Amino acid sequence: MILARDIKARALFEGFNKVGIVGAQSFTDEGRRLKEWLARGYHGEMGWMARDVEKRISPLEIFPPARSVVVVALNYFTPNQHHPHSSSTGKVSRYAWGDDYHDVVKEKLSSLLAWIREQEPEAAGRVCVDIQPTMDKAWAVRAGLGWLGKHSNVITPEHGSWVFIGELLLNLELDHDDAVMDDHCGTCTLCIEACPTAAITEPYVVNSNKCISYATIELRAPELPREIESQLSGWFYGCDICQDVCPWNRFEEPTTDLRFAPREGNVNAELDEILELTPEAYAERFRGSAMKRAKLAGLQRNARALTTRE
Repeated sequence: MILARDIKARALFEGFNKVGIVGAQSFTDEGRRLKEWLARGYHGEMGWMARDVEKRISPLEIFPPARSVVVVALNYFTPNQHHPHSSSTGKVSRYAWGDDYHDVVKEKLSSLLAWIREQEPEAAGRVCVDIQPTMDKAWAVRAGLGWLGKHSNVITPEHGSWVFIGELLLNLELDHDDAVMDDHCGTCTLCIEACPTAAITEPYVVNSNKCISYATIELRAPELPREIESQLSGWFYGCDICQDVCPWNRFEEPTTDLRFAPREGNVNAELDEILELTPEAYAERFRGSAMKRAKLAGLQRNARALTTRE
C-alpha cells in the first residue's frame, strides 16, 4: 500500500517546494470566520465567494470519498524588479509575470495523482487549484506549510509568501501531519501600515472593497473607485505592497520553474500598448497568462486610470 512519505517524496519530485498531508475534516473556526467576512460584505463583487460556502468549509462536499488532503506549496519568486513608475508603464503583481499558475500547479498535481493511481489502482482524487471552492490558505496552515500573515497571505519560513497553493483530495487513508506552524508575525504591523488604502482593516482581515489588487483584477466596474484610483501608486494589475514590506520576504530563493520567468511586458506593462489592444490582440497577448483574469475592459480601464492620474 502506498504510504504518505512516498506521496510526499513524489510531490517534491514533481517540483513542489513544500508538502503536507492532513485529514479531510471540515473547517470549524475557519468556516465561521469566512461567514463573518462574507456577512461584512468584504468580498465586494466576488459573488462566487458567497456561493458554495459549505463546499469551502468541507472537502467532502467537493469530493465525498475524500479521506486525506495532500497540500502543496510552489515557490514562484523571481529576482526581477519593477522599473521606476512613469506615465507610460504600470506595475504588474509578481504572481502574474509568467505562465498562469493555475495551469502549472494543476499540471503538477495531475501528474502526482496519475503516479499515485499507478501505485494504488483503487486510488481516486480531485485536483484543486484556486478555481475550485476550497480554502487554500486554511489548508496550507492546517498542513503545517506556513502560517497566516497579518496581510492574510500564507507565509512560509523558506519562501516567504511568494508561493502558490494547491490540494489533492484523495480517497486514501494516509498518515497525517499534525504539527501546525506557530505564527511568527509577532508584533510586526508593516503590512498594515504600508497599505495605501487601509484595506487590511485588522490583523488577518482584508476588506476587498478597499484593496488595489481586488479593484484592478476582480472589479468589473467601468471605472475604478475614486479612493482606489487616487492611491494606485503605479499599480496596473494587482498589488504587492503588503508582501514587498514583509520581513519574511527578505530570504526568498528564486524559483526553479522556468514557467514563472517574466514574459515580455508582464513586469511593467506599456500602457499605450494596452489601450490599443483589440480583442484579438488581447487574446493572443495574454494567452496562458493569469492577467487575462481582468479581461480586456478591465486592463484598459486600469491603463486609463494610470495615465489620467499623471
